[in-house]
Amino acid sequence: MNLNHVFVCGHPALDFAATLRARRSTRFEMFVTPDRLNAWYLESGLVDTITPGDEDDVRAAVTVREAAYRLITDRRLGEEFDREALAVLNTAARELPVTPQLTPAGRHTEATPAQALATVARQAVELLSGPDVPLLKECGNPECTRVYIDRSRGMRRQWCGMESCGNKYKAAAYRARKKTVAAGTAS
Repeated sequence: MNLNHVFVCGHPALDFAATLRARRSTRFEMFVTPDRLNAWYLESGLVDTITPGDEDDVRAAVTVREAAYRLITDRRLGEEFDREALAVLNTAARELPVTPQLTPAGRHTEATPAQALATVARQAVELLSGPDVPLLKECGNPECTRVYIDRSRGMRRQWCGMESCGNKYKAAAYRARKKTVAAGTAS
């Protein structure tokens, strides 16, 4: 499985929640080490530099991520928020967030993993209490469990991203149709 972090969901909190991939089947964890967690914070654009993290930072991030995913799912399905997940997310959001600084070269954001996590938690709060809630959709690939914001015309988007899921799914469907046609002409 690809170890690269993917940012296709349209919101940092959704991309963060999607770092446990294929939740219904193989469950592939992206935050396997403190370095992989910090790589996500850097690649997401949340921070420019980050202090080294440890296993406690990974455990905290996974706990907040799972709470965020539960709340995103609750909101997407129109269900009441899970109280335990709500408490986890709100506790994380109360912590000190990332603070951008102005430097002669422009904006620079340096943080600890805890500050980066607090920032992601705040972004999840904003998302789940904001105007994009009706636009939340789960990817149409049954193996994928990413939730994304569908800003497409007529809300017709089916995939979290064409690169990650759409092309694979369409290619598989095409191969299946060709196979069916070939089997039909062989008889």
